[in-house]
Amino acid sequence: MTGAKTLDDMSPGLLRVMERARRDPHERQFSLAYLIDVEALRRAHGRIRKNAAVGVDGVTKKQYGQDLEANLADLHKRLRAMKYRHQPIRRVHIPKYKGRTRPIGISCLEDKIVQGALTEILGAIYEQDFLEGSYGFRPRRSPHDALRALFRAVREGGANVIFEADVTSFFDTVHRRTMLEMLEKRIADKSFMRLAGKCLHVGVLEGQVFTRPDEGTVQGSIISPMLGNIYLHNVLDKWFEEQVKPRLRGKATLIRYCDDFIIGFERMDDAERVRVVLDKRFERYHLSLHPDKTRLIDFSRPPLDQKGGKGPGNFDFLGFTVYWRRNHRGPGWHVACKTRKARLGQAIRNAYDFCRRHRHEPIAVQHRALVSRIRGHHVYFGVNDNQKSLKALVYWAQRAWHKWLNRRGQRARLSWERFNDLLLDYPLPQPRLYVNLWTSP
Repeated sequence: MTGAKTLDDMSPGLLRVMERARRDPHERQFSLAYLIDVEALRRAHGRIRKNAAVGVDGVTKKQYGQDLEANLADLHKRLRAMKYRHQPIRRVHIPKYKGRTRPIGISCLEDKIVQGALTEILGAIYEQDFLEGSYGFRPRRSPHDALRALFRAVREGGANVIFEADVTSFFDTVHRRTMLEMLEKRIADKSFMRLAGKCLHVGVLEGQVFTRPDEGTVQGSIISPMLGNIYLHNVLDKWFEEQVKPRLRGKATLIRYCDDFIIGFERMDDAERVRVVLDKRFERYHLSLHPDKTRLIDFSRPPLDQKGGKGPGNFDFLGFTVYWRRNHRGPGWHVACKTRKARLGQAIRNAYDFCRRHRHEPIAVQHRALVSRIRGHHVYFGVNDNQKSLKALVYWAQRAWHKWLNRRGQRARLSWERFNDLLLDYPLPQPRLYVNLWTSP
């Protein structure tokens, strides 16, 4: 469940809700709003990062926490009296690859607390409903677990054909009325639904321009991943498991991480049939698949006598490019993955920009921040067969650091010999295996 990491972290009320949801997947839950008490709000406040970005009111977690109990008591009082009002979302744009940006919504701190409490209750209900192939923003399920499931499906012969899908602007196109109708199938508490509706029907402040979108759930808000999972659970996961798979001639595996999903098919004819009906299914729920980023790929194991070190097909999933690679020892092939080219390029550009912007800071300060950036990248991408991509980031980060240290002033240039001596005292992280995709976590 999103929020509580273990059963011990859950309140008795949440445990009862979870048990009822597990016992009867068709039962509608009444009496949920009362679970949003001061203790639930305190737990939600505790889950917010210390350095979380501030919303339109400018209130930080530290400021709110200076009189935490009084603030939470006042918030709870307003919730009980139905006087709580969701503040507008502050929209910012974060860079992606190729000069693109991703719009992110930042809520005010109190709105984050309320969203966190709502998400905790939704998690207690829907974690009992979500299927095995759903991995995004769920407890004890990571992107690497999704990759392991994909590798397993390929090795066992159930993913000879890959359906690579890209949902166009998913969070911006979620149909709100449909979303609320989905929630009402499991939730009968009007007060709870009213709060959920406030989190959906929220205005957006971008610079000095205020808008109120008709559809969508704000990407970046605490509750949006849960709502996205619920939406695609109903639109895709249940439909595929209950209606599509029984009609197929071969095996099929759906692996979804929030709005990013892959379907592996044993047979090409099954994949082609599903490709046609999936467009119609998504259109029914006001979604669409990107025509240029959605494709079928023949991913069958290459023959032993094929020349070259890579198989003919590859696809992208969760920041990685997945492909067939020759075994290091002996004949045969194995499925492997490497950092997606665009992701690696963005990481290199980020390191370059950091070195440029902070070149006048003390060496030790630069080093700590640069190490943190590189290690964060390595922790996620440090998987089997990806050493080359990890080394590339370190190589180009070193070159960028050397270049901008040379431009700190009019003093003598920093030769490569002197820079290599500096690296002995301030080494950058070297690639290593952080996640073994061939074993269970």
